[in-house]
Amino acid sequence: MRIGIPRESRPGETLVAATAKTASQLVSLGYDVVVEQGAGAAADQPDTAFADADIRVGTGEEVWSSDVVVKVNAPTDEEIARLRPGATVIALMAPARSPELVERLSAAGVTALAMDAVPRISRAQSMDVLSSMANVAGYRAVIEAAHEFGRLFTGQVTAAGKVPPARVFVVGAGVAGLAAIGAAGSLGAIVRAFDVRPEVAEQVESMGAEFVTVDMGQGQEVSSDGYAKEMTAEQEAATAAMYDEEARAADIVITTALIPGRPAPQLVSAETVAAMKPGSVVVDMAAANGGNVAATVKDERVVTANGVTVLGYTDLAGRLAAQTSQLYGTNVVNLLKLLTPAKDGVLTLDMDDVVQRGITVTRSVGGSGTTAEIMWPPPPVQVSAAPAEATKVMPVEKAPPPPPDPRRRMYAAGLAAVVFLALATLAPPSFLPSLTVFVLAVVIGFYVIGNVHHALHTPLMSVTNAISGIIVVGAVLQAPVDNLAVQVIAGVAILLASINVFGGFMVTRRMLNMFQKG
Repeated sequence: MRIGIPRESRPGETLVAATAKTASQLVSLGYDVVVEQGAGAAADQPDTAFADADIRVGTGEEVWSSDVVVKVNAPTDEEIARLRPGATVIALMAPARSPELVERLSAAGVTALAMDAVPRISRAQSMDVLSSMANVAGYRAVIEAAHEFGRLFTGQVTAAGKVPPARVFVVGAGVAGLAAIGAAGSLGAIVRAFDVRPEVAEQVESMGAEFVTVDMGQGQEVSSDGYAKEMTAEQEAATAAMYDEEARAADIVITTALIPGRPAPQLVSAETVAAMKPGSVVVDMAAANGGNVAATVKDERVVTANGVTVLGYTDLAGRLAAQTSQLYGTNVVNLLKLLTPAKDGVLTLDMDDVVQRGITVTRSVGGSGTTAEIMWPPPPVQVSAAPAEATKVMPVEKAPPPPPDPRRRMYAAGLAAVVFLALATLAPPSFLPSLTVFVLAVVIGFYVIGNVHHALHTPLMSVTNAISGIIVVGAVLQAPVDNLAVQVIAGVAILLASINVFGGFMVTRRMLNMFQKG
């Protein structure tokens, strides 16, 4: 089967559905790949890059007549008309918000797979285009905000005075929100974040940001599918006051809140924007779905009367076209690996697989291509973002153990003293100095090693074990003694100490190799 990679027709689009690297990976799956001339020019993927990778560069007619057409944006009416009946088209389609598109695809008799409908399950993470693009977009949102802000993010103390750090407030702690938190924190800003999902608080704090808490009442639940749920009226009232307070105090506000299949909720009111400090910046990453901020205008930069800049850009990921195209292309490759189990260049859909069923919008009936069955919406896939509640077991109260008898230590010390005196009396004169040295060595070694952090035990012991060579020398000196017991003990000491010595040097050598380049 032939895969066609067309040039995107959306005005200003910089992305391409495959790079030279990912196109080569599609060829390794058995497909014949053709890329339309100039398709990757804006993503640093000129035609020569594809040609150097032995990928054929052809005309638009060749691409649109392919068995499988892979693109970034949803096909337009003109592009759907160019698809041959029975073909498969793979793209971002937003089928929940585009019922007209679904009807047109069905009428054209094509199989349509929506890359933005990949279920949020562990097995499908490598195909999750929304996460890949949101990660890039979240980073770029901070860069755009920093450019508009025109001041330092990090605080500094200089001879001319103290410069306070920028204060950033991020709404939504999904992939885009976490990427924005990481980027803003790395620039030195004070970052605060909020999400209606309580389970993401730990993720926010792990990235150095402070999670803003709000009393959400009894209606706050752990997300069952990884997405935020629509809030109740009481929750909206509780969060509205928090949004107003945080936005007024922030220098930069980044909003990422979305509800699957619904318009974006409006979280920051016009009154709040009007009360923000002059020079503040708002980046509304939900602008494509209506926006989270009242002043947002899709794809435009708006400056309010009080000097607040509101960015409604919807092409944030496309502003880093080379990397985003590579990520998108890799997601496509991972999907086609799933759809091509035999690696024979034949795309096969398995409707029993939850991932393949979840992305299938329309399916050509019987391969005739005259009509296509509408498969949207798919059956729900229940994904729990929180561990299942464990059965609570009431602990059985046990009586506390009796305190140890302090006289036991006294008895043990007395017994040890009696044994030591007996040995000192009966043993030869050379025994007492040797025993004293041995006891001191044990005590000193215990306290030296015991006070070393556990992370250093291996490098410490790998060196200090070499001191066991002293034991080898002592055992060798005792071996000639005309006493069978002494000879046996000396032999065992030589064996064990030698293992310790050579083992210590081997471990040391392996550790040193870890720090050597090449």
